[in-house]
Amino acid sequence: MMALQLIPLLLCWGILVLVLQRCFPEQRAAAGAGALSGFCAGVAGQNLLFSLVGGELPFRLLRGVGGASFLLLWVVSVAALYRAGSGTFDPCSGPRRAGGWAAGSAAALTGALAGAISLCRLAPLEGGAVELLPGAALAAAGVLLAVAALGLGPRLPERIAADGSSLAALLISGILFMACSLPRLDLFSPLSMEVMKFIHDFVHQFFESMLIPDHPFFRSESWDYIGLLFGDQVGFWGGLLLWFTPVLLVALAVRLQRLPSVAHIRQGAGRRKLLARFIRNRRYRQAVPLLALLLLAGAVYRSRFSSVEYWDPKPLPVSASASGEILIPRKGEVDLEDGKLHKFIFRQGGREARFFVVRTPSGRLSADLDACAICKPDGYGQSGETVLCYYCNTLIPMETVGKPGGCNPVPIPFTSKGDAIGIDGPALLNKWGETVQETTRVKGGGR
Repeated sequence: MMALQLIPLLLCWGILVLVLQRCFPEQRAAAGAGALSGFCAGVAGQNLLFSLVGGELPFRLLRGVGGASFLLLWVVSVAALYRAGSGTFDPCSGPRRAGGWAAGSAAALTGALAGAISLCRLAPLEGGAVELLPGAALAAAGVLLAVAALGLGPRLPERIAADGSSLAALLISGILFMACSLPRLDLFSPLSMEVMKFIHDFVHQFFESMLIPDHPFFRSESWDYIGLLFGDQVGFWGGLLLWFTPVLLVALAVRLQRLPSVAHIRQGAGRRKLLARFIRNRRYRQAVPLLALLLLAGAVYRSRFSSVEYWDPKPLPVSASASGEILIPRKGEVDLEDGKLHKFIFRQGGREARFFVVRTPSGRLSADLDACAICKPDGYGQSGETVLCYYCNTLIPMETVGKPGGCNPVPIPFTSKGDAIGIDGPALLNKWGETVQETTRVKGGGR
């Protein structure tokens, strides 16, 4: 099963190598050597980081590099569009004129990131290094695919080429596609979440500052329309806008390339041939940004429909004593100390509250609502040392569970009662009611 999940990543890696050596036709040897060495170094380096550090830190570092590359893509796209508008855009500059060091460096960096991301797919859920045999097999598969791509490259039409900005857009889009294939490295879901949170906070603060909720002429029906700004679809579409815009700007820069001067050609037929050849080659160069768009679309799909199965147990019903205290044995129907997320549901007087208890990797026991203070209460699932918010697909390190803020589950107080933990039932119901009311008051319309 794990090998099948590696196929999309390795295929994307083969496409990147194919484009690299095709865009550096005069530096094929340097690009090929850089790609091969970079992929193996990425696999070995990431595995070494797993063995030395472990936990979520290696994933966070790699996710940070992915985020930095996305910001770089924005810079490259804006610069390309500016140069196209100013008439200084040269489609022959960049890859074809690059030296061996530039081709080798670009290929090695791309290979290192691709190898590190691919190894993360093999990483155990509980953390730690990957065994030697799977890691070596992954490196060998990456090398074989790179060699095959290097052999296939010269067979492609020479018209399929790319300038520097198009090549950067394709390489970064490929890395983002590979990253979004793993929930721990996913970048699109957190981007959508930040967009949704920004809109939520902005609208909420604006309404509060303008005292709109208390305005006597502000009809309740208006909240039905305002509530659209608080849904997850706003974050999704806003994330799509930020996600695709850089590559669209690169494609626009290619399209806006000015026609070459033909004043020095006296014959009209010669002028027409030169212009027709330039326009035809410009269309071929747009194939590279188009491929980048396809990779970004694949990244969104992999982010929204992850192949990872999350541990999500059915909530067990619990009851309270006459004093209103809920007692949950540490070693009863479920083992609260086994590191798995255990869900419970408490009902009383027509009200109910859903919560879970989990032991964090540091040994700390945490009790939390199965909801956060931002999203709708769709609950959480667990994968290794992370939990996932089902509403916005945000991954949360297990060690931060029990700490308030952001998309973290809302913590609830509890006391140790020997071999059990005690939770105040009425306080739990009130906390759940306050949280659900806060996260749905505008989504459902009304105050």
